[in-house]
Amino acid sequence: MRLAFAAVLVLVSCGSTAPQSEVSQSPPIETASTTEPTAEQRFPDVVAAEATQDAGGTWTFAVTLSSPYDTPDRYADSWRVKGPDGTVYGERFLTHDHANEQPFTRSQSGIEIPDNVDTVEIEGRDQVYGWGGTTLTLELQRP
Repeated sequence: MRLAFAAVLVLVSCGSTAPQSEVSQSPPIETASTTEPTAEQRFPDVVAAEATQDAGGTWTFAVTLSSPYDTPDRYADSWRVKGPDGTVYGERFLTHDHANEQPFTRSQSGIEIPDNVDTVEIEGRDQVYGWGGTTLTLELQRP
């Protein structure tokens, strides 16, 4: 019983509570890595993402990060949604490591993106080394 309660508590603490109304879902576009291979992985990689436009016109993003180096002392602490011109439209902050859950997916709702923006880039952040790693570009599907 305690194990089940702990599992529910972990899921609730990491999940999104904002309601969602699916209108349109955007498929990912494959992109190349923005980092060169190194002996030590310094950045999380964005390995998957989905964008759904909600009924009110805002967007919900579900982003999957891979950061196999995660420990309580160093971990992927954020991901963000950027436009082609570098404008940041939304960011999801991560407040703890996900060492036992790799890769992991987290969502963020209520992201406002102008109608004239058709593609966005998703980028991950390491709490020590900052922004970097493999990014993913999404083409937004509007109704």
